[in-house]
Amino acid sequence: MTLGFTESRPEPITRSSTRAQTTLERWHQIHGLLDQGVGLLECARRLQVALNTVKRYARADRPARILRVPKYRASLVDPYREHLRKRRAEDPDVLVLHLFEDIKALGFTGYLNLLHKYINQGRADAEHSHVSPRRLARMLLTKPDNLKAKQHEPLTKLTAACSEMTQLAASNQSFAPLLVPHADNASSLTHWINQVSGADLPHLYSFTHGPEQDLDAMIAGLTLPYSNGPTEGVNTKTKQIARQMHGRAGSTLLRHRILLGKQHTPSPPQARQSR
Repeated sequence: MTLGFTESRPEPITRSSTRAQTTLERWHQIHGLLDQGVGLLECARRLQVALNTVKRYARADRPARILRVPKYRASLVDPYREHLRKRRAEDPDVLVLHLFEDIKALGFTGYLNLLHKYINQGRADAEHSHVSPRRLARMLLTKPDNLKAKQHEPLTKLTAACSEMTQLAASNQSFAPLLVPHADNASSLTHWINQVSGADLPHLYSFTHGPEQDLDAMIAGLTLPYSNGPTEGVNTKTKQIARQMHGRAGSTLLRHRILLGKQHTPSPPQARQSR
């Protein structure tokens, strides 16, 4: 008699697969209506979904752009992924119990149900662990010297996956030096805006329109050594005092509290003397 968790390749209907199927069906429904000339608001009414949801699906030219990558936490099985892939490639019918015994001998400290869940999620068959868009954005915006050793390889592969990612990484690297105030940043900023405007990166166009509308302020921020940090600190403190009063006091009391807080420095409490 064999237990259910020793089967070689169970294929349950997981939550992520059900969500992906629903997303795929909704994309075809929305684009089917749009191809018939139905408006966005009418699509939302017929499908009984929010208008912003219809807009998000309409912007995606193919279903792959709307499907979310599964997000998994780090697992104790991760160090043994390559061994599991190799064993499953050699023997597709290998039992999960045998795989558990193999990695247990290699130092695995987890339980069998953890390995069973790991394989059911398809993580053992992946070439590499999934990188979420948020994590990729963080790696792109991180200084290369501050990246971990294991982050360089996936970042290099992802930025070379398509021409858009290559252009995005190059634009990000060329903009980073502008954050250090320098007199030459004025011409460098204009060159960067022209370069990004000519690239096939529609999502950055709105970012470049902002500096163009207020170019003088942008150049002042990138060339002058001054910062509005102290001003933002005062604004934060003022908002904190206003929230403490729950919005029930007027501007007169708020002014007094700000002035008194600036002048008065609380002294440490003194110990009471016994009589």
